[in-house]
Amino acid sequence: MSEHRHESQPQPMIARPAGSLNGTITVPGDKSISHRAAMFGLLAVGETRIEGLLEGEDVLNSIAAIRQLGGHAEREAAGVWRINGVGIGGLREADTVLEMGNSGTSVRLLMGLAGGHPIRTTFAGDASLHRRPMARVATPLAMMGIEVSGRQGMRLPITVTGPAHLLPISYALPVASAQVKSAVLLAGLSAAGITEIIEPEATRDHTETMLRHMGADISSEAQPGGGTIIRLTGQAELRPAAFTVPGDPSSAAFPIVAALITPGSEVTITNICINPLRAGLLTCLTEMGADISLENRRQAGGEAIADITARGSALQAITPPPDRAASMIDEYPILAIAAACATGTTTLRGLAELRVKESDRLAAMAQGLSACGVKVEELEDGLVIEGRGGDAQPIPGGAKIATQMDHRIAMSFLIAGLAAQSSVTIDDSRMIATSFPNFISLMQGLGASIQPAEVS
Repeated sequence: MSEHRHESQPQPMIARPAGSLNGTITVPGDKSISHRAAMFGLLAVGETRIEGLLEGEDVLNSIAAIRQLGGHAEREAAGVWRINGVGIGGLREADTVLEMGNSGTSVRLLMGLAGGHPIRTTFAGDASLHRRPMARVATPLAMMGIEVSGRQGMRLPITVTGPAHLLPISYALPVASAQVKSAVLLAGLSAAGITEIIEPEATRDHTETMLRHMGADISSEAQPGGGTIIRLTGQAELRPAAFTVPGDPSSAAFPIVAALITPGSEVTITNICINPLRAGLLTCLTEMGADISLENRRQAGGEAIADITARGSALQAITPPPDRAASMIDEYPILAIAAACATGTTTLRGLAELRVKESDRLAAMAQGLSACGVKVEELEDGLVIEGRGGDAQPIPGGAKIATQMDHRIAMSFLIAGLAAQSSVTIDDSRMIATSFPNFISLMQGLGASIQPAEVS
């Protein structure tokens, strides 16, 4: 699937200003939870059943890797999968390189998972993934006795070789990162003793919640000065489990903001994960004066879930605290679009992490907003966006955006085009399939004018 994407020609899309957006939709399953449900199923002995799995390219690359490492994965129906695992210590060495496409999550988590076994595993991916540094994962894994080798700057292709006897470690994360935390915990499952992670600030806790659901001995303790200590006792046996994956809040962010910035809109997105450690965008938008309501709150698999309704709103600029970044790191591109449509100047800080995502997202957003006629200043760790609120269609638009192979940049600027004075074109839409395969058709169903553009 991903190979086809990279061999085919670019697929530019154009978003035109249209009327209001209205309707009720369901977005694909949460990407973070989908990756983990499949991987954790590999580490249990027996069958783990997953409903609502995101069938985007990133997650499918994780499933392909699970098969290569000895697991059995079978698709029953749309979003419904059965994973038959081999247990902790039961992985086999893959016959070939694990091709991860564009998925940094797959690589980072699987480095820890495979590194906890005495096997040799090599990871590769597309051009974008090969530019992303993996040193922050390699460093703690090396402390556990895992050998990690890669290109200069610890970039892909990367080879991970697990030792015969893994060392449990106590590791203070230098930067808040759920992926680094998860990689160390996955390796720690194979270590005799207690693996300890000290977080400077809380990051998404799906790994802890889901491992606990499968019987792992794992605890989280808040620290008096802030941050969290997570302790995992290794060499336990994971029980196979059933997971129902809620809708992805990072995907829901796009139709939510689209509704807010197009007057007269009312859009409901059902079954969305509202884990407090993922809800930073909702907090920001509410502070901006967004008309957002959460209904039908409930719990499933340890995760908080709700239906979210967003209505056209007059937004005001804000300056969110930098420490909110961990709870919404993937949502800053679409928040920047909301800021461009708000009244006043929005300052976003604490976002250095965005420079090492699928693209340099700070640079990509600054260039795209500027091309669309929005005044923006690019900071080392953030953006200052001069909002153009007060007009029915505040963003001038009329630009062609270089997406830099980044799905969130692509979707953000298609949303911008719906609220602009003139259409906005993106140079390629193929990579949207990594996280939100039906994004364009869902938006069209709400009344959005998004169509293929002529290749120039």
